[in-house]
Amino acid sequence: MHNNTAVRLASIVTALGAALSAPLPAFAAAAVGQAAPAFSATDTSGKTVSLADFKGRTVVLEWVNPGCPFVRKHYDSANMQATQKSAAAKGVVWLAINSTHAGASDYLAPAALAGWMKDQGAAPAATLMDADGRLGRAYGARTTPHMYVIDARGALVYAGAIDNKPTANPADIKGATNHVNQALAETLAGKPVSVATSQAYGCSVKYAD
Repeated sequence: MHNNTAVRLASIVTALGAALSAPLPAFAAAAVGQAAPAFSATDTSGKTVSLADFKGRTVVLEWVNPGCPFVRKHYDSANMQATQKSAAAKGVVWLAINSTHAGASDYLAPAALAGWMKDQGAAPAATLMDADGRLGRAYGARTTPHMYVIDARGALVYAGAIDNKPTANPADIKGATNHVNQALAETLAGKPVSVATSQAYGCSVKYAD
């Protein structure tokens, strides 16, 4: 009897261990070097925007949540806006994405989010609403900000942080390496991205259950 109980307990422990060590299904996607996951989402004006709309162009995806101090670091300092405008000047499409679920305390409705982006002088081609989290989960977006660069062939060539200073202090921006600017410069020059992945930092994306 005791042996059977021990065997059952061992089986349970083994199963739990396997479950805990397995990748989270929500984040088991979007590998650098592979085709970027296709998507369609509604922007803050109610228009449907698809990745396929920008076939043949380089695209940046930026996960954003105005309630996050790490996001504020890059917007209050105008660093994110400068990165957006630099990209746009090179013909790059910039899509901001908000995957905060509607029940979260810092959720902003489309009009409110559009107003915040306008007040910040932000320059994305569109700001997409992803309250159900499908787009964020497809890319494995974990934090705000979390950045992705997709090349003109539709391949994901960069995923990670905006820079190499994982703090909420705007003073750290001056001495930081902007990974997105670097990835775009290399991609547009036809070169491989030298830093293709980095550890994204910021606030956890508040996904719906």
